[in-house]
Amino acid sequence: MTAIRTRSAILLALASPASMADSAQSQANGFIEDSTWAVLNRSVYDRRDYQHGSSNSSARNAYKTRAERNDYAEEWAYGLMGTLQSGFTQGLIGVGVDAHAYLGVKLDSGGGRAGKARLLGLDNEGYPKDDYARGGAAIKLRMSNTVLSYGEQRVKTPVFSSSDSRLLPETATGLFVTSNEFNALKMVGGHFTGSTDRNASSHNQEFVVNYSNGRKGDAFDLAGVVYTPSKQLSTSLYTSRYENTWNQQYLGALFNQPLDEKRSLAFNFNLYRTTDEGKALSGTINNTTWSLMSTYAQGPHSFNLGYQKVHGDTPFDYVTRGAIFISNAVQLSDFNAPNEQSWQARYDLDMSPWNLPGLMFSAAYVRGSQINGTQVDPKGGYAYLGYGKGGKHWERDLEARYVVQSGAAKGTTLSLRYNVHRGNAAQAELDADQLRVAVEYPLTGRF
Repeated sequence: MTAIRTRSAILLALASPASMADSAQSQANGFIEDSTWAVLNRSVYDRRDYQHGSSNSSARNAYKTRAERNDYAEEWAYGLMGTLQSGFTQGLIGVGVDAHAYLGVKLDSGGGRAGKARLLGLDNEGYPKDDYARGGAAIKLRMSNTVLSYGEQRVKTPVFSSSDSRLLPETATGLFVTSNEFNALKMVGGHFTGSTDRNASSHNQEFVVNYSNGRKGDAFDLAGVVYTPSKQLSTSLYTSRYENTWNQQYLGALFNQPLDEKRSLAFNFNLYRTTDEGKALSGTINNTTWSLMSTYAQGPHSFNLGYQKVHGDTPFDYVTRGAIFISNAVQLSDFNAPNEQSWQARYDLDMSPWNLPGLMFSAAYVRGSQINGTQVDPKGGYAYLGYGKGGKHWERDLEARYVVQSGAAKGTTLSLRYNVHRGNAAQAELDADQLRVAVEYPLTGRF
């Protein structure tokens, strides 16, 4: 009986909505009073030197024969990102608006060098634009602890997520709902009709799909729940549908257990299940991909060991650039080829104990093998990748990162990355050495 009462108490707590008197909307101060603004200045330099016969196949190089193509890609650009988040009007249902404006400016690049890093917008002939810009807004409604947003916005879920890994962020157009009405339980849902890539200036964009060159679906739907019963454990479950292309489910769990004041042990598990649906615009898909990353932290040191496996004759694919939460998706490769297995070893060092707060170093090595794409649907969207049998590759990533801790430049971030990728002919990634330097200076405020 004690066990039954305990389970009943847990279920009751989950089913009990937050008090209206304590809800976020009940504490609204007003549209202007709770408004905030932010401006992010970002400069990124990205150079990729291709090795062993590989070349930059993007931009104007795509119009040249392979022998004429540049053996490197290079872009340097400045990005200015302004965002405005209004508060909500008072009352039972609050109304607000979120808006953004982005500007990208070329500092250096050329027609034969641009495109691969996706920092710069390109014209119709494949030359990098001197500058490009876009802006958008979403109206939002809030009742109690539930918010509905409609318009152009940034979204973060494991199945549909706006990437911010280049110069400007990716955005999506549609409807998104987030509800925190129940203790320890968050529910989300969305319907989207398009996504805008990071270097695009037009809003009239099809969905960004990373590996398939098949026809594009016109809608993407998702629903999910995130359950966080304690500080140590968070679990999530999502289902999604990319119209006439695939259905995708996601299961994730993050567990972090402190061992004492200086030591902890963490596990991060991610699993995706993808099958074709409707007209199957990308061909036959039957894919299960999962990863497990373990982390042991002791003081300023973190040691990570991860394993990732793809079950299926197509690569693990995803809509939008950021909807990939598997652990071995790193800088130059996602290690997501058909039937691939991969291992990762990573080390992170926080220099704070040596009187250098804000300075971090990291080193990672990933090795993938057992790639076999010979059974891919010959009429589908992945046949062009040319996967063979016995594919293998590896990647090494090094990074130094510093965040200014005080003064007028507080929050400024400087990062330096050097990444190397090598593989054989049976896998689809290019052999390349990448050097990436980025500087970010944020400004924030309230009205």
